[in-house]
Amino acid sequence: MDRPIPKKKWTLKRIGMIGIPSAFILFVLSSLLFGDRRSQLNVQAERLTVSTVSRAPFQEFIPVTGTVIPIKTVFLDAMEGGQVSAVYLEAGSLVKAGDKILKLENNNLRLNILYNEANLAEQSNALRTNRLQMEQNRLALQSQLTQLNYELKKQKRIYEQSKILIEKGMIARQQFEEEKDLYDFLVEKQRLTIETHQKDSLFRTIQIQNLEMSLDRMQDNMRLVKLNLENLVVKAPVSGQLTSLVPEVGQSISGGQRIGQIDVLDGFKARAEIDEHYIARIHTELGGEFEFAGKTYRLGIRKVYPEVKEGRFEVDMEFESGSPESIRRGQTLHIRLELGDLSEAVLLPRGGFNQTTGGQWIYVVDQSGNFAVKRAIKLGRQNPEMFEVLEGLEPGEKAITSSYESYGEMDKLILKK
Repeated sequence: MDRPIPKKKWTLKRIGMIGIPSAFILFVLSSLLFGDRRSQLNVQAERLTVSTVSRAPFQEFIPVTGTVIPIKTVFLDAMEGGQVSAVYLEAGSLVKAGDKILKLENNNLRLNILYNEANLAEQSNALRTNRLQMEQNRLALQSQLTQLNYELKKQKRIYEQSKILIEKGMIARQQFEEEKDLYDFLVEKQRLTIETHQKDSLFRTIQIQNLEMSLDRMQDNMRLVKLNLENLVVKAPVSGQLTSLVPEVGQSISGGQRIGQIDVLDGFKARAEIDEHYIARIHTELGGEFEFAGKTYRLGIRKVYPEVKEGRFEVDMEFESGSPESIRRGQTLHIRLELGDLSEAVLLPRGGFNQTTGGQWIYVVDQSGNFAVKRAIKLGRQNPEMFEVLEGLEPGEKAITSSYESYGEMDKLILKK
């Protein structure tokens, strides 16, 4: 007898029809709830530059270009104006102190010398005349005073005799009074003569002193004028190399005009240009180094020129332990100018990423090496090779330091092998 077979509710076909869509829905829901929803971009790993963060000594420095110049340069300026009559040396010649370089002619200066010589002779004659007159007046007054003293002495005896005779009544009162008046007159005349002699002597002495001072000034002026005449022959003030000489024969030169320069060859220094951005940090205690002929040499800043031209200023740097033997004037030196002391720091190699991020964030590579995520960082000091990391990275971590131009603002980079 046949038995009815009950119909199955969950067949494979039915399970498949319900299970597959359900699994898909669960997958979508789990992706939405628990998946990584950050923006992502697939990149080729071999096109990236991945650098390792490290802790090491850090030296902040900037590269500057220096030009070798002599340790000392003496400029030649014309002390007096004139027309060039002779040039004894050419630019590039080696000179010794005192060597003649060129000669100028100045007719006005020569006429001035003749005029001063005439004034000096006239003043000298006036001085001699006044001295002669003073001596003559002295002798005349002395003679007058001698005569007066004689008359006074003589009258004094007569007056004293008259006093005796008047007491005895042997002469008249009128005669006595006349002798007394004459005596008093001679005494007063002696006093006035002596005073006149003294005042005249004082006046003549002051006059002679003024003439002598005037004569001395004229003589000093004459010496200066003659010195100016000597300055028409331009001589080397120091020994060295005459590196430039402007004037030519027949050229007119004005007083104070620069006509050349002499470089002292006792040593060299370097003059470097630095961006004005660093002007507040540059001072004479800083130093730097450069490579030359396979050796490293150190330089120290000795002078800072504060004037800024076209966004740059200059410094003079001197060799601290002697300059290279084969170095020459005008050579270019590539100097690493140190801006601070050596110190330990967390370092990240420089790269193009900074142009896009401004040093505010970077892509940090996961330990698996399969992806890199965006992370905020803070950078401090820098040099042409390294950034100092203040926050956001630890030694041993790896980060992408190549350019981010094509990554936009993606949060995550998938690194494809």
